[in-house]
Amino acid sequence: MSSTEIRRTALDALHRSLGATMTDFAGWDMPLRYGSERDEHNAVRTKAGLFDLSHMGEITVTGPQAAALLNFALVGDIASVGVGRARYTMICRADGGILDDLIVYRLAETEYMVVANASNAQVVLDALTERAEGFDAQVRDDRDAYALIAVQGPNSPAIVKALSPRVSTSLDPGGAPIADLDGLRYYAGLPGTVAGVPALIARTGYTGEDGFELFVKPEHAVELWQALTKAGEGAGLVPCGLSCRDTLRLEAGMPLYGHELSTSLTPFDAGLGRVVKFEKEGDFVGREALAEAAGRAAQNPPRVLVGLVAEGRRVPRAGYAVVAGGEVIGEVTSGAPSPTLGKPIAMAYVDAAHAAPGTPGVGVDIRGSHEPYEVVALPFYKRRK
Repeated sequence: MSSTEIRRTALDALHRSLGATMTDFAGWDMPLRYGSERDEHNAVRTKAGLFDLSHMGEITVTGPQAAALLNFALVGDIASVGVGRARYTMICRADGGILDDLIVYRLAETEYMVVANASNAQVVLDALTERAEGFDAQVRDDRDAYALIAVQGPNSPAIVKALSPRVSTSLDPGGAPIADLDGLRYYAGLPGTVAGVPALIARTGYTGEDGFELFVKPEHAVELWQALTKAGEGAGLVPCGLSCRDTLRLEAGMPLYGHELSTSLTPFDAGLGRVVKFEKEGDFVGREALAEAAGRAAQNPPRVLVGLVAEGRRVPRAGYAVVAGGEVIGEVTSGAPSPTLGKPIAMAYVDAAHAAPGTPGVGVDIRGSHEPYEVVALPFYKRRK
């Protein structure tokens, strides 16, 4: 396959049969929307939405030194993650710049699955492969081994539970104990079956709602999608595209690589220094540069990621300048109309002096007009537990 050839997920024909508007996203032909973006967004907030996320990049790391390799290659303490649990972390360059943000699942004592963003999957694979030199561990490209379907929203537990009342609490094949789906905690991933299909059932999510990610073989994807659709008929489940996924994650204050995160920022610049674990055993790529970045951030706070809520109706977009008193004080990283708030919102990096919620006189330069915005704490939306 040539590098310019568009990739299609196992659900491609199904999306087209549903009338989806398709778009090229990171080299994949993906559903942008099926009908109304607002309706899809609101369904996830109030009922449930069904997403094809098969474009995400799965990389398996196995071997006696798999944990040691990941501790060296990533900024987090991956060795301390228990079997069946997951951790949000990052992979950085030697200069501390963020290559990608990741979720790492520990599937067994010596087996991990690293899930990278679609746009960075090859970069992450190459970096892990290079960093594996000298470790007794293997890095495997499993992007073609999985389809990924997500069910998100307050009704998602009931829908998935109807098809998968029980999941294994262990990878031990010798009659391991089992627990019902309610016992699957946030940031966990365990094997089970959904509608008779073997799956890794994860509870991580990127919408601000409760929900599940189901990693299955591509040949089972259509069967599983159809079973979930049928199970969700009475629960308001609708298929959802990437457009509403973006507004959902924006309301939830979740960063998107290429917008809030990039190689020009360290985790400390992004306000996510907590993911860097200096106390873990051994060296890791970027340690020295990140220690310096942490020191700089403590002495001279970098720009702070804040929320902005419009007083008017004009929508800010990534790259627009944030202004105060005639001076540029920051830059919008993501912006869109918020269906939940009923107003345009944005995330932006702004100078620390203007980052406090309610700071007066802040605006966004939208095509030469300084539109007034209120500085608020992130996230814009938080679900009730």
